[in-house]
Amino acid sequence: MSNPDTSTAATATTAAAASNRKDGALVSNSLPAELQHLVVTGKLADNERIKGDSERLRGTISADLGDDLTGGFSADNFQLIRFHGMYQQDDRDIRAERTEQKLEPLHTVMLRARLPGGVISPKQWLAIDDFARDSTHAGSIRLTTRQTFQFHGVLKRDIKSMHQMLNRIGIDSIATAGDVNRNVLCTANPEQSQLHSQAYEWAKKISEHLLPHTRAYAEVWLDGEKVESSKAEEEPILGSNYLPRKFKTTVVVPPHNDVDLHANDLNFVAIAEGDSLIGFNVLVGGGLAMTHGDHATYPRTADELGFVPLADTLTVAAAVVSTQRDLGNRVNRKNAKTKYTIDRIGLPQFKAEVERRAGLHFDAVRPYVLTGRGDSFGWTAGIDGKHNLTLFIENGRVFDFIDKPLKSGMAAIAKIHHGEFRLTANQNLIIAGVASDDKATIDALARQHGLIDDGHSNQRKSAMACVSLPTCPLAMAEAERVLPAHVDRLEGLLSKHGIPDEAIIFRVTGCPNGCGRAMLAEVGLVGKGPGRYNLHLGGNVNGTRIPKLYRENLDEDSLFAELDGLLQRWVTERRGDERFGDFVVRVGVVAPVLVPKQDFYA
Repeated sequence: MSNPDTSTAATATTAAAASNRKDGALVSNSLPAELQHLVVTGKLADNERIKGDSERLRGTISADLGDDLTGGFSADNFQLIRFHGMYQQDDRDIRAERTEQKLEPLHTVMLRARLPGGVISPKQWLAIDDFARDSTHAGSIRLTTRQTFQFHGVLKRDIKSMHQMLNRIGIDSIATAGDVNRNVLCTANPEQSQLHSQAYEWAKKISEHLLPHTRAYAEVWLDGEKVESSKAEEEPILGSNYLPRKFKTTVVVPPHNDVDLHANDLNFVAIAEGDSLIGFNVLVGGGLAMTHGDHATYPRTADELGFVPLADTLTVAAAVVSTQRDLGNRVNRKNAKTKYTIDRIGLPQFKAEVERRAGLHFDAVRPYVLTGRGDSFGWTAGIDGKHNLTLFIENGRVFDFIDKPLKSGMAAIAKIHHGEFRLTANQNLIIAGVASDDKATIDALARQHGLIDDGHSNQRKSAMACVSLPTCPLAMAEAERVLPAHVDRLEGLLSKHGIPDEAIIFRVTGCPNGCGRAMLAEVGLVGKGPGRYNLHLGGNVNGTRIPKLYRENLDEDSLFAELDGLLQRWVTERRGDERFGDFVVRVGVVAPVLVPKQDFYA
């Protein structure tokens, strides 16, 4: 690394990011005068008022908890609880019925845990299993695309005990939602277990380094001692108003891209010499969310900034976050993500500011290759003579289904397993570090409870959906609940065309916000309305290409009719083992998205 004169470097990790208002914008005092013109001015989004008036994310949440007249939270607290890892939801299936009965919606919260790298112990699993059984609406545990677990359907009366239970087992939900850096993902596939261990440690360090400093979480949920004044709490990285929008970070161990790095704001791609991690390539500006009808929003892949040695990792992470903090759009939340900041000011300017704050210059990107994103199911060899078992969990829903008591099976395994569990960003689960003496017992338990099902097709294992209806307030169409039937139809088409063992990366989301990562699929369905989807085609197997809008507002029969014809062409015109996403781009069914801002809607 080459270091410039650091006497002029305003590093966000050493001083509080005090801010003031100028022309309706929040302007950080750590931003040089020559860059002030890059700040978006205008009337601030109301979320900025909420954060600024929240007394460092406390709001009046504690008072709301004591209000028995409603199952929900007040307007500002509705937003603030997100910084504590929760979303207020209601069951939309019964909303109309409750309205007829003159009842308010059945308010509950969804909690997303902070679990860097997705690693959880069997003891912790048993505790969350108990809580899910006793205190959630459906009794299930949901494995998410953010490599952690979620509780759904928690009533207000049980929220505090939920946080206290998590605290007792060493887990929290700090900063898993809201305008902060969220749960840090890390490649979970076990083939490179020794390198995975090193990368995982950095995922934990990055997560801790970028956490909010406020003690609001401990005060509200854990009965922690109140500080005399929230004004004394500095937020040296996140700033007084936190970030303009949500921020997502990954640690990637090539050649696996199971975390879909191009869906994230900040990515650290592990570079190794032999089995030793020596540093990271840094990529910024990925993101998949968009808004129907708003062409100023679009999905975008991440850009490479360069290579940094391990010693500079946390400094660079803080510099990227603080640059986005100060230059991100606080006026229009739809254009507030890092990807829009980079497109607005230019990658060279963004990179230069990160280097200035970090007090270094990036080295050239080190070579790396990404070959795929899927999980390797079944048994694989680990290190030190141990074994790993990767389980396919459809939709990530761990529940005791009538024919497959998955939740009971996981509990039975947790009671005898002496290793760890790893959740994957593909909603699956790895039983890692299995001793040879325990392998046969765990295999038998997994098969007995339907956790191992040899009948699952390659296509089913390559499909994914967001939660969507009935709980997500943003959902426009079904996703999780229709995915199994959609896969049935796709499997039928593959068999019809003589390729039953093929698999297409197939993803369904109930809205365009990107939780199911459809905008990195070979075939992506994005909800447009009840039973209707936009059909996107042309992503690739390694997750580096955004699919293009092919047909809009299709009902289910129409979209599968479109796929039927395209699969017929693929079978007759493909070259060798050419993937479906590559085929539709090569033959011109869709054009590649090279520059999302210009190409995505073209």
